[in-house]
Amino acid sequence: MNSGMTIMMLLVFSCLTTLFVVLPQAEAVWLTIPSSGTKCISEEIQSNVVVLADYYVIPGEGHHHLPGISAKVTSPYGNNLHQKENVTQGQFAFTTAEGGNYVACFWMDGHHQEGVSLGIEWKTGISAKDWESVAKKEKIEGVELELMKLEGAVQAIHQYLIYLKDKEANMRQVSERTNARVAWFSIMSLGVCIMAAALQLWYLKRFFRKKKLI
Repeated sequence: MNSGMTIMMLLVFSCLTTLFVVLPQAEAVWLTIPSSGTKCISEEIQSNVVVLADYYVIPGEGHHHLPGISAKVTSPYGNNLHQKENVTQGQFAFTTAEGGNYVACFWMDGHHQEGVSLGIEWKTGISAKDWESVAKKEKIEGVELELMKLEGAVQAIHQYLIYLKDKEANMRQVSERTNARVAWFSIMSLGVCIMAAALQLWYLKRFFRKKKLI
């Protein structure tokens, strides 16, 4: 019995490891923000996905006072999802309403001679889910919890594949429309060239007949 449970646990952990390698959902980033200017990061995310991120100023050597920064997060359509000014740390969380590139920009407030380092922990999808709260609410643990994580990872991969399929279909439609427009433009260009050649031939014949050269 114990041997069977051990094998099942190993299989579950193996599947989870494979799924999270195929579909990475969390990342930690360090940015160096210049004293003047803006630093941005972006990620392409499909619709209806939970996004959770923490950002914080990393203390530098000899800095007794942390400089303040400003943060702004925008959606693919330019909607403002998060904005803070003169903070040393912050958090933003939202559920994506449309698919596309979500951009987070950071810059320093005031006048500073040196830049600052910023740490960002960006989580999306299944990685943004609070599994401890889920386990307490559902009163599950061990293999059941890992199976629930596995089910969530499978659903996330399924949704991501559907997103890629829809994106590929849209790109194919755009490509087909572009090819059709290019084909019509080529036909029109060929027709204009033929008409121009015919008019030139008619003009030259008329000119030579007037001069009685032919």
